[in-house]
Amino acid sequence: MDMNENSRRSFLKQLGAAGALALTVANAEAMPSSTAAQAQPTPADAAQAATRAQRMAWWHQAKFGMFIHWGLYSVIGQQEWAKEVEGIPIPQYELLAKQFKPKPNAAREWAKLAKQAGQKYMVMTTKHHEGFCQWDTKLTDYCAPKQGPGRDLVREFVDAARAEGLRVGFYYSLMDWHHPDGATCKTDEAARKRFVEYTHGLIRELMTNYGKIDVLWYDVSWPLKADGWESERMNQMVFELQPEIIVNNRNGLEGDFATPEQHIQAADAGRAWETCMTLNDSWGFNRSDDAWKTAKTIVGNLATCARGGGNYLLNIGPEPDGSVPSESVAVLEAVGKWLSTNGKAIYETERGSFGWNTNANYTRRGNTLYIHQQFWPGHTPAAEGLNFFQPEAVIAIGGLKPKVKSARILKTGQSIPFTQDEFTLRLTGLPIQAPDQPATVIEVECDGEPIIDHEAMRPLWPRYKVGVS
Repeated sequence: MDMNENSRRSFLKQLGAAGALALTVANAEAMPSSTAAQAQPTPADAAQAATRAQRMAWWHQAKFGMFIHWGLYSVIGQQEWAKEVEGIPIPQYELLAKQFKPKPNAAREWAKLAKQAGQKYMVMTTKHHEGFCQWDTKLTDYCAPKQGPGRDLVREFVDAARAEGLRVGFYYSLMDWHHPDGATCKTDEAARKRFVEYTHGLIRELMTNYGKIDVLWYDVSWPLKADGWESERMNQMVFELQPEIIVNNRNGLEGDFATPEQHIQAADAGRAWETCMTLNDSWGFNRSDDAWKTAKTIVGNLATCARGGGNYLLNIGPEPDGSVPSESVAVLEAVGKWLSTNGKAIYETERGSFGWNTNANYTRRGNTLYIHQQFWPGHTPAAEGLNFFQPEAVIAIGGLKPKVKSARILKTGQSIPFTQDEFTLRLTGLPIQAPDQPATVIEVECDGEPIIDHEAMRPLWPRYKVGVS
C-alpha cells in the first residue's frame, strides 16, 4: 500500500516526474492524473462487464472487509515502506526473511476477529513492494516456505478465512523492490519481458493453488503502465483460472471496482468502489503509531461508504508473530457489537440521495431510510417557554421527500411518534440518553425511495419581507 504522506512526497521527489506519475496509481481516486483514473475500457473490460453483476453481487451486499498488511517489514516495526524510507540495501533487508518467524496459524485469530467485527471478506498481502512471497512459489526462493516461516502463509490465510465463512482476497503488488528487473524493466525491453513473465507466473500460482479466490487486489504499477505489464493478458489469465473473481483497477485497467485510499469518495453512479483505510496511520505494523481511530469514527466511515454504494476495507497491521495489536482488537470488537444489532442499516444497503447533516448519517434499503444519529440531541425547550426543558429528545430531518409510514429505534424496537410536513420530519418522544453507541440507528419506513433534498425545501420556506409587519 501507499506510505504516509511525508514519506510519499520524499520518495516521489527521488523518482522524478515520470516515476511519480506511475506511482500515483496507488492513490487513484485522490490523484485523478493517475493511470488507474485514466484507464480506458478495453475488450477485456467489456468481457468482464458482461458477468460483473453476477460476480459482484456478494460484494455489494458485504460492505465491510478486513485488509491485512503483514510481511518482512513487520519485523522492523516501522510500517511497510521502511526499506525505501530508510534506504536499506537489499542484502541487509534480505536478512529479515530469516528473522520472520510467525506463530502457527496466526491467520485463525485474524479470521475470528473479522467475523466478530462483522466483516464479510478478507484481503491479505501475498506479496508487498518488498518482493517477499508469502506462499510456496516455484519461481523464487525469496518466499515464506524457504525462509524463516518455513511454511505457506497464504495457505494458512485461505484456510482460516474459509473456516469462518469469509470470502478470500489476495493483495498483490506489481511493483517489486527486490527483483533485479523490478526497476530496469522501465527502460530495458529484455528486462521488461523477464519481469512480466515472472509477475504473470506468480499471479498464475496464486490463482491456481488455493481453490476459489474471490478478490484480486492489485497495487502499485510503477514503473510500467498497462501495456507494459500486458495487463489485458494478465486479466484474461486470471479470469480463465478464476471465472467468478473480481479485480480492482490498479493494474492500469478499469477493473471491477475503483479504490480510493485513506479517504471516502464515491465513484460515479453505476461504478463500484471501495475505500481502503488504516486503523491508525500505518498499513504495516508500526510499534510507535498510536493514532488509533475510534469505534465511532469507524462506524461513521462505514455508514458513509454504504450511503454512497461503496465498501469499506479496513486494515490491520499484525505484529511479526501475527498477533493483532490490542488497540485494533478493541476497536473492531466494538464495531462488531454495534453491527450485531444495526447490521440491517449497513449490509445489502443501496446508494442513496441524501443531503448533509452535521449530526447524523443516512443509509437506505429500498424504501427504508436508516438515520445514523451520531450526536444525540439534548433536551428541547418546552413550547410554552424557554425557562425549562421537556424530558424528551426530538430529532428533526429537513427535506425528506416521501411520506413516512413508521419509525422505530433499531436496537430496541421502540416505536417513535412523528409528525411530517412539507419541510420537516420530526421524531418525538425519544429518550434523553442515546439508546445505542457509538451511533443510534432509527429505521424509517417510507412510501417511496427516501430522498433528502435541502435545496428543494429552501424555496418553500415562508420568509418575512424586510420592513413589512
